[in-house]
Amino acid sequence: MRRKLLAIAVLAIFGAVKLPLEERVTHDLRGRRMLAEPLRLGVGEDLGQAGLAAALGGLRGLAACMFQLRAHVEFTNVNWAKVDSLYKLVTRLQPRQARYWDEASWHMAYNAASYYLYNQELKPALRGQLYHDHVMRGVAILEEGLKFLPDNPRLWQKLGETHWHRTKEFKKAGDAYWESFQHGGLAFTERFAGYAWAQSNDPESWRKGYALLKRLYDKGGPTPGLVEYLKLLEQNLKIPAARRIPDLVPLRKGPDPQEGPVR
Repeated sequence: MRRKLLAIAVLAIFGAVKLPLEERVTHDLRGRRMLAEPLRLGVGEDLGQAGLAAALGGLRGLAACMFQLRAHVEFTNVNWAKVDSLYKLVTRLQPRQARYWDEASWHMAYNAASYYLYNQELKPALRGQLYHDHVMRGVAILEEGLKFLPDNPRLWQKLGETHWHRTKEFKKAGDAYWESFQHGGLAFTERFAGYAWAQSNDPESWRKGYALLKRLYDKGGPTPGLVEYLKLLEQNLKIPAARRIPDLVPLRKGPDPQEGPVR
C-alpha cells in the first residue's frame, strides 16, 4: 500500500513539474508557427470539430480531399446548396488550408451568383436577390477563413477582388488589398489598394489612396493606371492645379509607310 501511495505521489510531482514545461514548449512552438493554434469556434462547432477530429484523426486531410471531390460533382450538377455544405465540411477539416477557403468562396461569389443572375427562368427581383445573397456568402467564407489565417496574403487578395468585382464596396476592397500587400502579397496589391480607395466614397480613403499612388508615381513614373486614378483623386481632393501631375501624353504613332515621310 505504501508503495502504491509513493508511486502516486511521484507521478503527481512529476506531472506538476512536467505540465509547466510542456506549456512553455507548446507556447514557444506556436509562436514560431511550428504548431497550430487550437481551433476557436462556437460551442456547437467545437463539438462538431472535436467529433470529426476524433473520428478521422490523421485522415482529416484525406477526408477533406474526398469531400472536395464530391463538391465538384455537385458543382457540375448545379446544386449550390450542396456545394456550400460540402465545403463547410472541407474547411472544418482543414481550416488552415487557404485554397479551400478560396475555392469555397469562388463557388459562391462567382459561380453560384452568376448562375442565378443570368437564369432567365427566374423573376428579375429574385435573380438579383439570389445573386446578392451568394456574393455575400462568398465574402463571409473569406472573412471566416481569415479568422484562422489572418496573415495569409492570398485570402486578403481574394477578399479585395470580391469586393472590387462583386460588392463594389471599394473602401473594403482597398483595405483588403492593403492587408494582402502588408502580409507579403503580390506587388500589384499595393497599387490596387490605391486604385480601390480612389473609387470609394470615403474622403479618408481618398487621402490614403492619393498618398500611396503619388509615392508610386514619383518613384516609378507615369503609367496609365496611376495617372487615371491620381487624376480622379486630385479632383476629389481638390488638389491645387500647380500641384497636379501632368496629363499622360498619348504615344505618337509611327509613320505609315504608304503615306511617305513625315513632314
